[in-house]
Amino acid sequence: MMEIIDRQYLREVDFTKEEQRAKTRNLHQYDPTKLRNPIIPVVMPQVETAVSYQASVFLTGIPIFGVVAAPAFIDQALALEAIIADQSIRGSWIRNFMLAFRDGFKYNLFALEVAWESITTPLIETVIGAEGKARADIWQGNVIRRRDPYNLIWDTRYNLPEVHTRGEFAGYVDIVSRTELKQYVESIPIKQVQNLKAAFESVWAGGTNSSGYSGYYIPPLNPDALVENDSYLKTTDWMAWAQLSQSTTPNKINYSNVYERAVLYGRIIPSDFGLRVPQPNTPQIWKFVIINRQVLIVAQRMTNAHNYLPIIFGQPSENGLGYQDKSIASNATPYQNVATSLMTANMAARRRAVSDRGIYDPSRVAASDINSDNPAAKIPVRPAAYGQPLSEVYFSIPFKDDQSVNNTAEMQLVMQMADYANGQNRAKQGQFTKGNRTKFEFQDIMGNASARDQMTAMLIEDQTMSPIKEILKINILQYQPQSTLLDRNKKTLIEVDPVKLRQAVMAFKVSDGLVPAEKIISGEEFAVALQAIGSSPQIGSAYNIAPMFSYLMKTRGADLTPFEKPPEQIMYEQALAAWQNTVQMLLKQNSQLQQNQLPPQPLPQNFNYNPNPNGNATNQQV
Repeated sequence: MMEIIDRQYLREVDFTKEEQRAKTRNLHQYDPTKLRNPIIPVVMPQVETAVSYQASVFLTGIPIFGVVAAPAFIDQALALEAIIADQSIRGSWIRNFMLAFRDGFKYNLFALEVAWESITTPLIETVIGAEGKARADIWQGNVIRRRDPYNLIWDTRYNLPEVHTRGEFAGYVDIVSRTELKQYVESIPIKQVQNLKAAFESVWAGGTNSSGYSGYYIPPLNPDALVENDSYLKTTDWMAWAQLSQSTTPNKINYSNVYERAVLYGRIIPSDFGLRVPQPNTPQIWKFVIINRQVLIVAQRMTNAHNYLPIIFGQPSENGLGYQDKSIASNATPYQNVATSLMTANMAARRRAVSDRGIYDPSRVAASDINSDNPAAKIPVRPAAYGQPLSEVYFSIPFKDDQSVNNTAEMQLVMQMADYANGQNRAKQGQFTKGNRTKFEFQDIMGNASARDQMTAMLIEDQTMSPIKEILKINILQYQPQSTLLDRNKKTLIEVDPVKLRQAVMAFKVSDGLVPAEKIISGEEFAVALQAIGSSPQIGSAYNIAPMFSYLMKTRGADLTPFEKPPEQIMYEQALAAWQNTVQMLLKQNSQLQQNQLPPQPLPQNFNYNPNPNGNATNQQV
């Protein structure tokens, strides 16, 4: 079914003789006069419009996931936000989310793997007076990867949004090169990797040296792809190209050029497999990595605190029918087929009008002359036709096309029906819409038109975004090492203290485009409250306005904490203002008073306040 949908999406569904001949003449013989059967694009615009809306909701924020917290933990919230921003850039989260959204609207199925991984980068550390010494520079963080639906494995006993919480297993198959597999092994603690030599020497079942079954599948969809499908995974034996033979010594590994890697997460009861681990009779989540369907190299217990399978599935159209729910592409496919059929009928009429049809006498005229491609070619008659009327040699069949106009109108109607089926309109697809409407009327129409997209966004938020945010937060709190990160928005360095992050775990709320920080912290209501406080002395006297304002600005990205006055400065300034008022009143009563007759001026040191942090407090009087 996914192949059928993808062919409709790519408009590669017409394999008729006329289409293939015209295509060949257009492409290879440079004959533009041959009319092809165009496939009316209905599925692709519907899918891309839905993807664009969800991308604008979830992926336009910087960072993708914001973090807010109670005022006491605002520093830790900013640190967590900086961590998420750094990991999203390193992991190309936006690209993977967009690919996943497109899968969801094509197949009503998408999957995202959310896992904590380490990336090992070999470096050379040069020391003066000594030789270079190899070391490993390791980056740790959350990675989010879209997994190809054609190569997914999951527990179909449960609905897709429930697999990560209730399912027994979920996984995927992919293809890796020799160097990538080597890097993958290096990123895993050595105690958790086994059977490496057997894995590296195993032969991929999809290779040319074996006729076994391959678990990795690439659908044959586009015949004009840049790389042909049958040679997509063919690799060059660089050892043979360089004329280097593999060593036959026992310690040497005979590598292959390509490997099939199957990653499977499963909820297992260890005692069923004879595993001698703590709590063997309690269901646990384990990760298994199998190379070339032959060698198990990793069997690792996942100690994540969230207790989810780290592959989150989504189903944008969930109507309670499980796997029978249709996607946007499936809904639009019948309308694309009908519209294409109407257009094909028009093309057939054009071919009929251009080529003409007739009845001829083959004994008098050759078939090659009648069917010549040259529109100006002369037609010779055979000797048997000499002396006879030429009107008896050929009779033209009249052609009358009275349906093309109706077909075109019906085709437009069918395309509008596709919009109705998926709740879209021309304006959402970037197309001009005729009609005189005011700005507010247009906004009302577009607001109603996006209602179904908003419902889909709410469903995606609950199905996938919420568990993903929970996994990200818990993984960071569980595994994040102490480090210093650059906040790309504020251009400041943020110290990450894992201990403080874990102490503030219950205070964090991770937001996204659908649930922005303004909703979580009630930003609009807070701003109105500040206005009320500023205009009402009674309310202002009951709250600490300055810390409240700093908290609001900090949630908006402006940290005003360094500019807050310490309590000692506030007490000194208040005492100084009271002294100035007193002196002014005394001078008004008696302008002849001497300085020694005035009350003593408050000094900063009287309140333990240093107005010059870079030097010593002075006794200078005002």
